[in-house]
Amino acid sequence: MTRVQSTGGTSPGTAGSSRRGWPVFTAVAFAIAALIFGGLGGSFQGKLAEVQKNDNASYLPSSSESTIVANESAKFLEVETIPGVVVFHRDGGLTDADKDAIEQARISMASIEGVDTDGVTPTQFSSDDTTASVFVPLIAEENGTTVVGPDLVSVEQEVLDAARNAVATDLEVLPAGPGGLLAALIDAFEGLDSTLLVVALSVVILILLVVYRSPVLWFFPLFSALLALGVASMLVYLLADNEILTLTGQSQGIMFVLVIGAGTDYALLLISRYREELHFYENRFDAMIKAWRESAPAITASAATVILGLLCLSFSELNSNKSMGPVAAIGIACTYLVMMSFLPVALSAAGRWVFWPRKPKANHAEDSATDMVTHRLWSRIAEVVGRRDRPAWIGATALLAVLFAVGIGSLQTDGLTSTEFFTTKPDAVRGQELYDAKFDRGAGAPAVITANASSVDAVIEAASGVEGVNQSPGSVCVQVDEAKVRALLQGLGPGAPQQLPPGCPPAALNVDPIDGRTMINADLADSYDSPEALQTVQRLRDTLHALPGADALVGGTSAATLDVQIASVHDRNLIIPIVLVVIFVVLALLLRALLIPVILIATVVLSFAAALGVSGLFFTYVFNFPGADQSFPLYAFVFLVALGIDYNIFLMTRVREETQTHGTRAGVLRGLTVTGGVITSAGIVLAATFGVLGVLPLVFLAQIGFAVAFGVLLDTIVVRSVLVPALSHDIGKPIWWPSRLARARD
Repeated sequence: MTRVQSTGGTSPGTAGSSRRGWPVFTAVAFAIAALIFGGLGGSFQGKLAEVQKNDNASYLPSSSESTIVANESAKFLEVETIPGVVVFHRDGGLTDADKDAIEQARISMASIEGVDTDGVTPTQFSSDDTTASVFVPLIAEENGTTVVGPDLVSVEQEVLDAARNAVATDLEVLPAGPGGLLAALIDAFEGLDSTLLVVALSVVILILLVVYRSPVLWFFPLFSALLALGVASMLVYLLADNEILTLTGQSQGIMFVLVIGAGTDYALLLISRYREELHFYENRFDAMIKAWRESAPAITASAATVILGLLCLSFSELNSNKSMGPVAAIGIACTYLVMMSFLPVALSAAGRWVFWPRKPKANHAEDSATDMVTHRLWSRIAEVVGRRDRPAWIGATALLAVLFAVGIGSLQTDGLTSTEFFTTKPDAVRGQELYDAKFDRGAGAPAVITANASSVDAVIEAASGVEGVNQSPGSVCVQVDEAKVRALLQGLGPGAPQQLPPGCPPAALNVDPIDGRTMINADLADSYDSPEALQTVQRLRDTLHALPGADALVGGTSAATLDVQIASVHDRNLIIPIVLVVIFVVLALLLRALLIPVILIATVVLSFAAALGVSGLFFTYVFNFPGADQSFPLYAFVFLVALGIDYNIFLMTRVREETQTHGTRAGVLRGLTVTGGVITSAGIVLAATFGVLGVLPLVFLAQIGFAVAFGVLLDTIVVRSVLVPALSHDIGKPIWWPSRLARARD
């Protein structure tokens, strides 16, 4: 039985003939491929942590000053290290037994494989004798081989275990420094895939049970999303393992959420149309063909918009941003392919029983009282929008403007220090705070300067005079040659001191110049990633760049943090306009018009601004976050605009379809009525999945999750339900300018 009555009209026999022409074998082949590769790819989800890079240095392009310095300074060092500190603390003061045990702990830590033994320093004690610290640098690269994140965490844990095993159980032992904080950051991403999947899938299953009111149907979109995630994980792992792209914990988490959220959205749209067509077709395959063809343009445009918007991140300076785009785009592309191949094949093969207990019948009517209630609800909303279109869109616009205005002043995007990255307070944060309170805060992570060897004295003198550089003797010195130091100390014989005295070492122990260049370390007076330290680095650069003939460059841990912040602002200012242009082009091609794309983009940008305002209020006064990362507005924009425009695409493609039969104003109201329920459900699902990012103990992901979740709900409830249809209804046919629909008679 072919469909007798449907929007746009379908003559008898059309569906049957189209089924014969439909690429059935192609669809089945894609479905089988998705099942095979999705199943195989599931094993790669747990391996993604092995190829993650979460340190600032790996984010930076080769052109940044700190990267150039890192490459130069590597020539002078036997191994490249990440500064790390172990802190020992007792409130009542350290006893003699504690100090003896700490010395044994220092010896044990120095012997651990993965620790730079020569870099382990003598124990320092605080002035109040309550705290001791040992500098224990971790090897980051040796003989050209970079140590991966999980291995760094493992070495850091071995260091802490050795320290705790050597001292009394009631003596507090904490990690600190860049090494400890990086290990804590990497550790925060451990189990990310399982945590996110379990929470996200639980939330989505609950929502789908409410939406479908079926104990069976929810399985199909969720299983399809898991297959898509498996394929995406396999591709991303292979690309990251071959260093074609940089995978971070943030990009992995966002890819997981995008696949689950966007996949469920696409499934909702397809299944909703499939169910609608089942009321008019006896043959379920004919119904799926019709549903697939009617849904494909909107889903394709939606996926293309998100993919192209994400790929705009490839213009970034930051490697983390540059690779975030491809990582997330791969996730969306895999999701689109699986949802448009495996899902329709699986649903149509399974039959109508998947909708049990509300199996749709070919009766040319809604199949339950609940569906009729939903239809009537959106019919009434559409009626109100049509009757009071101008007050509706003006009121919605005013609401969004007010939300932006009242909160945007509270949004601080000056960046976060390493101790502010976490929503919880891991041991590394407590250790760093204790170290900063008891010791010289700038020790262990100096600014690294490379300069012409002929200008060493001038560089040291100029750097020593910069505000924010430590003024203690030996704070600005040429890098020592560890091999020369070892040879000297070994030649002194038993009982001789095994460490150099304080201050700069003799010139004979310095590294030899290489290609006329040398390396100088400058200790800072402030904690390495504090705003004060970053300002000191900038002053150092301004001062040393001005030295004639020195060709001095400033790098190091603090400089890398500064360069990341500078690159983040550059990326934000460059990419946002590019994303807007790309989305405009996609909308213009899809809707074959120029005015309506401008309207849709303007409404989504206004919604994004309102979401920023509300985020500022919540971050400051509800969640008490210390601030936001410089890249937060960029990520929020890309995800909110690319995803928010989806719902306008779903709405306006249906409006355009209805307009061809019923005219523009009637088409707007009919489109809103028909798509209201499914788009609202899709928005709730996507908002819920992004909200799941809040379960991870990282401020940045929690902020992105909140902003996108709130923004998507704002788009779904205010923009797509009121602002866009009311404004389109008020303007009428001119929204389709310059297409023929703008001139067609209603």
